[in-house]
Amino acid sequence: MSVAVALFRKLLGMAVTLLVTSFLVFSSLYLAPGDPVSFLVRGRSPSPAELAAIRKEFGFDQPFPVRYWHWLDAVLHGDFGRSYLFHESVGAVIWARLPASLLLVGVSTVLIAVVGIGAGALSALRSGTRTDKSVLLLVTVGAAVPSFAVAVVLRSVFGVRLGWFPTIGNGTGLLDELHHVALPAVALSVTFMALVTRVTRASMLDELGREHVEVALSRGAPRGSVLRRHVFRNALGPIVTVSGLLVSGMLVSTAIVETAFGMSGIGSLLVQCVDELDFQVVQALVLLVVAVFVVVNTVVDLVHPLIDPRIAAGEGAR
Repeated sequence: MSVAVALFRKLLGMAVTLLVTSFLVFSSLYLAPGDPVSFLVRGRSPSPAELAAIRKEFGFDQPFPVRYWHWLDAVLHGDFGRSYLFHESVGAVIWARLPASLLLVGVSTVLIAVVGIGAGALSALRSGTRTDKSVLLLVTVGAAVPSFAVAVVLRSVFGVRLGWFPTIGNGTGLLDELHHVALPAVALSVTFMALVTRVTRASMLDELGREHVEVALSRGAPRGSVLRRHVFRNALGPIVTVSGLLVSGMLVSTAIVETAFGMSGIGSLLVQCVDELDFQVVQALVLLVVAVFVVVNTVVDLVHPLIDPRIAAGEGAR
């Protein structure tokens, strides 16, 4: 019963967060200076009759609560409106760009998990050695360098000078797409890898200093078994939590990387639609990013007690 109650609370909190976010996202169009209709006419000088027709077509002649309710009802039915820029449904515009961004985020997530956790574990196990110091130096540099600077270096060295990877476009076919996404994925994941490495190292050092771990090692228990069952498993909680936050926020960071590499994904779409004042698409993308962030973090909260039984035991004792 307690598990069901906890699940209900998480889902209720997620629903409330998304509802509040939807209101803020919809209100953003009307918080911008000027008349929203002026964004649609794009510098033209329409007659009063044309302005009235535009207001009626897009519902600007209705009260704000009514417009929000109609928009929310349409969103709940999967209709985000029509793009002013592309002259087609917002859903179709986003759906056409989504696979490229998902591939980019997916490859970046694999890099973050493998390199970040692996480097953090290695640094913790070699604490105080030259290996540890080298990893910490690389982590400091990686965390300080912005993704656009990494993108410029990667394009210049591996794309232009060496010619190993393409520097623009999405590619055609899975293998070609993976070839195209290699450099953008590295550029996107460098900062995140550094953060995961830091968290992994700190978490594992904390577990390595636990009394039960020292006792188990002093009694001759196999080191590999102790590290796997008592150190790494108990250290997974903070690692998974931070990784979930980073991965869910990665969709926003794709805007810089996709623009730098000329990729056609939702990140570059967001930049283009903000520049062209296509608020219908911007609203849908912002709502999508927030929804992904909330869902991923809710899943992390639900999985966390399964990874670390101490959390479940603590909640059950309350």
